[in-house]
Amino acid sequence: MSRRVLLVDDDAAVREALAQTLELAEIDCQPAASFIVAADHIAAEFAGVIVSDIRMPGRDGFHLLSHVQGVDPDLPVILLTGEGDIPMAVKAMGEGAFDFLEKPCAPTDLLAVVERALKTRALVLENRALRQLVETGDPAARMVFGASTLAEGLRARVREVAQISGEVLVNGPQGSGISKIAEVIHLSSTRSKRPFVKRAGPGLTPDALSAAVAEAESGSLFIDEIAQMPPQSQMALAEELDAAPSARLIAGTTRALEPLVEQGGFNADLYFRLTVLPVRIPALAERREDIPVLFRRYVAQAAEQSGQRQPDVTPELEAQLMARDWPGNARALMSEAMRFVMGVSDPAPVAEGLGLQEHLAQVEQSLIEAALRAASGRATQAAERLKMPRKTFYDRCARYGIRPESFRD
Repeated sequence: MSRRVLLVDDDAAVREALAQTLELAEIDCQPAASFIVAADHIAAEFAGVIVSDIRMPGRDGFHLLSHVQGVDPDLPVILLTGEGDIPMAVKAMGEGAFDFLEKPCAPTDLLAVVERALKTRALVLENRALRQLVETGDPAARMVFGASTLAEGLRARVREVAQISGEVLVNGPQGSGISKIAEVIHLSSTRSKRPFVKRAGPGLTPDALSAAVAEAESGSLFIDEIAQMPPQSQMALAEELDAAPSARLIAGTTRALEPLVEQGGFNADLYFRLTVLPVRIPALAERREDIPVLFRRYVAQAAEQSGQRQPDVTPELEAQLMARDWPGNARALMSEAMRFVMGVSDPAPVAEGLGLQEHLAQVEQSLIEAALRAASGRATQAAERLKMPRKTFYDRCARYGIRPESFRD
């Protein structure tokens, strides 16, 4: 979430004091002494909020508010009022201002309103991005969430595999969304308008398999947990594939198939056909930086589905979530989001025997690794992303045994 504020006030002393308050809270501040200066920064894509004095020489806060409404009605404007200006501020609220504060305002009051406005702005921009993705028709971008390098790699792999003919094997840990990835592959392919048929591997008989292949004609057949499909059905499926059916097979498994083949527990011919186009879903523990992104999305979905107010996800909660290993992956995180919305969340301990410092160290290590991946191993850029002095960054790398060069492309 972007943390930027365009601060507009003609009083240099007030402007400097407010800017210092914001910067101490790790909020990027762009000061402006007048509307004319501020106007250059006001745009529909501005990823932040505006804090402006009402009374200014020339074009005042009302003019600024009117200008912002014309550029982007969803861009929050917080107005600062002097003594006796509260009726004016209330009028401004009716005209679209996000909120107002009376000067001099306490730092805690300012930060509380700004944080609320920033969250509102982030949600608006996220929803716009989603609508744009829907319009571009990219199912991978629309349905596979996460901002990490691993998440982007998964989206790229899904798009690549979707455009190639042949059987696909989707492998991932429990709760990672294997069925969803299979559907995204189907929707991203030229078969997207044809049937997407799903069957569970355990208990799937040869006759039921044959019927499913016929039902998925010219579309895609997804068999979940194919490792647990009965041996006679595995053989029947290999024979179906030899006959080149019009349906495309997408198989899913939470187990490694190679050891099963070696032990005689999985059909070798079928295995070699499936492993031509593998897709691996990384566990949440491998991409902790995606956990807050996914959790906020699941919270929004849970609130909409249940008709509940969407609660705030605090930085403290995000850190707590990132410190957990999530063996149940996305499914477990989704359940936690529902409990959070319903007000019955009781976060489990991160790991047995770990204290607060160990939990924080896990989060710090994962954030450093994520920054290095995003910066392709360039330590200076990674340190800048984390707003850490270079010496401190290198010290932390040494502490956790992290080698920046290992993250280079």
